[in-house]
Amino acid sequence: MKKALILAAAFAVSTAFAVAQEPAPKTAAKPAAKADVAKSAKLTPEQVHRSALIVDTHEDTPQRFVDEHWDLADPIGTGQISLDAIHKGNLGASFMSIWVDPELYQGHFARRTLELIDASRQQAGKHSDQIKFATSAADIEAARREHKYAMLMGIEGGHSIEDSIGLLRDYYALGVRYMTLTWSNSNSWADSSGDYTDKAIPHTQSGLSEFGKDVVYEMNRLGMMVDISHVADKTFFRTLVITRAPVIASHSSARALCDAPRNMTDDMLRAVAINGGVVMVNFYSGFLSQEYRNAQLAQAPQVKAAKDAFIAKAKAEGKQVIYADLEKIDEEWTAKIPRPPMSVLIDHIDHIAKVAGIDHVGLGSDFDGVSGDLPEGINSAADLPKITAALMARGYSAEDCRKILGGNFMRVFREVEAVAKDLQATERPKITDKQPFDKPAKATN
Repeated sequence: MKKALILAAAFAVSTAFAVAQEPAPKTAAKPAAKADVAKSAKLTPEQVHRSALIVDTHEDTPQRFVDEHWDLADPIGTGQISLDAIHKGNLGASFMSIWVDPELYQGHFARRTLELIDASRQQAGKHSDQIKFATSAADIEAARREHKYAMLMGIEGGHSIEDSIGLLRDYYALGVRYMTLTWSNSNSWADSSGDYTDKAIPHTQSGLSEFGKDVVYEMNRLGMMVDISHVADKTFFRTLVITRAPVIASHSSARALCDAPRNMTDDMLRAVAINGGVVMVNFYSGFLSQEYRNAQLAQAPQVKAAKDAFIAKAKAEGKQVIYADLEKIDEEWTAKIPRPPMSVLIDHIDHIAKVAGIDHVGLGSDFDGVSGDLPEGINSAADLPKITAALMARGYSAEDCRKILGGNFMRVFREVEAVAKDLQATERPKITDKQPFDKPAKATN
């Protein structure tokens, strides 16, 4: 689709924050062809799942590598990712989330980022007989041919770059292939859905500062995917105006089904489709089930009090609090809430496929970042085949399933790489520099 069409549509939604009257994208979901349906009918869900290249764009396992000295070859324990689970679930590739807690690591975001990157790369090197460290779509395909799992990395939260384009480039050189512009905290150049209503926190005027626009452009130029999970709505729409490449939502679900600010409205889903991007569905029950979310919101004051007390006690004793400590507190409270059925996860995939189109939905589990907050039947990566079976039970064809399981993401990854190649062949000043097309101000008398 021509860039002019993408920019025009994105600009409209960024100024009005709605595209309710926008026509359905060309890739809107449609019934599978009769031949495809007939072919799918001859395949079992297991056969379809085994034939698919399955990509998960968000797993928080690096925290376990660093803080718990845990190894992917170890028993899975309380987590959701291990080499055994990867093989059982036929997980072909996934992104290790390089997430730095902005409160626990205030003042040394870059150091923590580098420690998580190093730990992930060490795991890939240690198990090179089973893991291929990947930095491109071609690497993922190569890993599949070699019957290996492809490990990639994505940074979750733009605060990791510490307002430095140089650090952004360094992270890319180390293998990072996407960055979520914000986590639940706004940074100096982009606004988060997690605190956009907090007037005590400085926010940008339009969702991205001038420097933020430079960050998006440099990500496009490098070939680093722009991830719009976690961002405030105005940041989402402004990003679509700026980006030259398709975006991803590495782990977001549908707001129409669960009213969480982290989820995407139908207007946002349509905008992603026009942009050519993909929304990877989050498995977290608090983003899937409104009933579950309401129960969590009711618990929130007590959970916060428990965490604050734990942190204060640890500080008094001179102990370092790690993510796993706080996660255990979350688990104690969420264990009191009944898990929703797995059908709610399929509902979100189905909704996004219908609104944005079958070419714009995928999987972004948030494994190892959601504790026990997963729907019934989904306990680890080993349970991924259940998703394929559930999709086929709803009438999705084998080809539809392959797109959702990883094909859609692979298309976007290749397109991002192609845009980077084109941009690297040209020279363009930064947003914060004088643009060649800027017109001089008119003289006044």
